[in-house]
Amino acid sequence: MADRKPIESWLTDMDGVLIHEGVPIPGADAFIKKLRESGRPFLVLTNNSMYTPRDLHARLRRMGLDVPIENIWTSALATAQFLDDQRPNGSAYVIGEAGLTTALHDIGYVLTDHEPDYVVLGETRTYSFEAMTKAVRLINNGARFIGTNPDETGPSTEGPLPATGAVAALITKATGRQPYFAGKPNPLMMRTGLNTIGAHSESSAMIGDRMDTDVLAGIEAGMQTFLVLTGLTRPEQVENFPYRPSKVVDSIADLVDLI
Repeated sequence: MADRKPIESWLTDMDGVLIHEGVPIPGADAFIKKLRESGRPFLVLTNNSMYTPRDLHARLRRMGLDVPIENIWTSALATAQFLDDQRPNGSAYVIGEAGLTTALHDIGYVLTDHEPDYVVLGETRTYSFEAMTKAVRLINNGARFIGTNPDETGPSTEGPLPATGAVAALITKATGRQPYFAGKPNPLMMRTGLNTIGAHSESSAMIGDRMDTDVLAGIEAGMQTFLVLTGLTRPEQVENFPYRPSKVVDSIADLVDLI
């Protein structure tokens, strides 16, 4: 195997890598600080589409992690960019929060329930039966089905919550139509993210806590991959997958010296 190029750019997942249930993971502050001081391009990624980068910047800053707004990349932004490339100035019926609606507004999309080009499903804590019924009917009438990410559950202090993938399965069952997911593990999210910071996959690395999303997306985008054991994937589960990360480490603290 050919030697990899030195790592010039970093992409890292947020939940399970930098923070856990609203608390910074030891080493996260040192990692972000060193990245900023180095001047290397980097992005903090999240599959959660609920929040805008400005919202996430404020939340992270309250935890002691100072991540600039322009260094935050969400599945909502990846979804909006995909739709802008596919069908500029289109229309969509959206189930989601401000992170998704703002991203679609910013690319010039009209949000409507009248013959939309797309039904776009994202994260929300208030999934309603009425909204899901409307989505089913619009998809049956010809709207294309898009999901921000396929995650079936999301974290909370009370335990797992149903997430976009779980609700998408309900709509698929009712329509027979599978959504196209723009977020991880779709390498599209990684490639569009790399493009926004002018980085190249062969000299970039992805850090994540999940084999099935973070590591898979990084591998398929042609990046080096680091699995941290501070999130969902446990050490004994790594060998269950048909692919492997470039390296498994205990936490983000183990990667500070690689910057």
